[in-house]
Amino acid sequence: MTSATLGPRLVIAGTHSGVGKTTVATGLMAALRARGTSVASAKVGPDFIDPGYHSLATGRPSRNLDAWICGVEAIAPLAARAADGASILIVEGVMGLYDGAVDSTPSSTADVACLIEAPVILVVDGSAMSASVAALVRGYRDHDPQVRLAGVILNRVSHERHRQLLVEALESIDVQVLGCVGTDDALTWRDRHLGLVPVVEQPTEVAKQLARLATVIAESCDLDAVMRVAASAPRLQAPLPPTAAFVADVRVAVAGGAAFSFMYRDNIEALGAAGAEIVSFDPLEDERLPAGIDALVIGGGFPEVFAPRLGENTELLADVRAHIGNGLVTWAECGGLLWLARSLDDRPLAGVLDSRADMTSRLTLGYRTATARVDNPLFAAGSTVRGHEFHYSTVTPGGDALELDSRFASRAEGFASPTLLATYLHQHLGGDPRPAERLVRAAARNQH
Repeated sequence: MTSATLGPRLVIAGTHSGVGKTTVATGLMAALRARGTSVASAKVGPDFIDPGYHSLATGRPSRNLDAWICGVEAIAPLAARAADGASILIVEGVMGLYDGAVDSTPSSTADVACLIEAPVILVVDGSAMSASVAALVRGYRDHDPQVRLAGVILNRVSHERHRQLLVEALESIDVQVLGCVGTDDALTWRDRHLGLVPVVEQPTEVAKQLARLATVIAESCDLDAVMRVAASAPRLQAPLPPTAAFVADVRVAVAGGAAFSFMYRDNIEALGAAGAEIVSFDPLEDERLPAGIDALVIGGGFPEVFAPRLGENTELLADVRAHIGNGLVTWAECGGLLWLARSLDDRPLAGVLDSRADMTSRLTLGYRTATARVDNPLFAAGSTVRGHEFHYSTVTPGGDALELDSRFASRAEGFASPTLLATYLHQHLGGDPRPAERLVRAAARNQH
């Protein structure tokens, strides 16, 4: 097995979700790149949207480091894959520094920082605080001695006197302040019910905002000091993640565009390694599936936002219905599940599944262990995989192909056959590419 050396790296963490770590982390990436540094990026946890911002900031693909789904042994190898060829790897955390899975399985930003032996820069909301910031940061620094808190970037600092009070308080506990970011409406990133609006929807506008953010961060933070923190990480030799074995030459259509942008890069690469030629199409624009395909993959996204346009593309919907009815191997996750339903909020869609989908005000969120009740293109009946759910919708009836278990509940969900898996479950194949091999094998059997 080949290996790679993890060099300069750091983790950007927050005290709590929404503290501004995404803004700071993405701004640091863009600011360092603007001055000629080759920057790689990764995101802790199962997020789909933040990596899109990272990729725009760095000019490189971003990766996810999810210790719960992929396993702790996969994190350093995945980080090495993300960092390959870059001068620095910046990893954005998830939620607060110590927040993670509710079953105590390693999954938090702190866990990932320890697994890759990376120093942590803590983003702290300084508004409405002065001396109290020392007590807050001391608690985060001392809570776990294995976590090396190397400095703080203060966010929402009102004015120079406010900055001075915060810096003096942190100097009293020997914590370095690497930057002070003021309050600026231009730094308020657009929001939606699942988080930031995906880059793919408004790339030009986001690029302009990112340029502004890079300038602010360069003026507010000591970029040389940030680089020194990253360089203080010990060199770490890590094996590269396993790649899928070549199975067969097949053509796999992957939905993309503004409505379906939630797909892990590691999943696409696993399919490619197994022999798939990836052919992209946009369900908002294309009237037919790509020609000569052997499988169809529809990831998550925001089909609810684009439901009128998706529903008006009746030629594509009929083509999808016909192909899947004739046995086209299909993998649909979350948004893809909704697209295959009979309707979404009473708007007709593909009708592959005899179920209706409806948006709700209730968030379904969390890690899941899934057990297959029937054979499907990704895993065999009786076998288990790990994944996560994140949606504000329901499907009625919801299917019973998988048993989804979490710490507090379990339920049947999803639709499956030897050629179809349509489910709310998102899988990440970075730690185990075997589901990609199985899908390609199923597609090869069905080649005409």
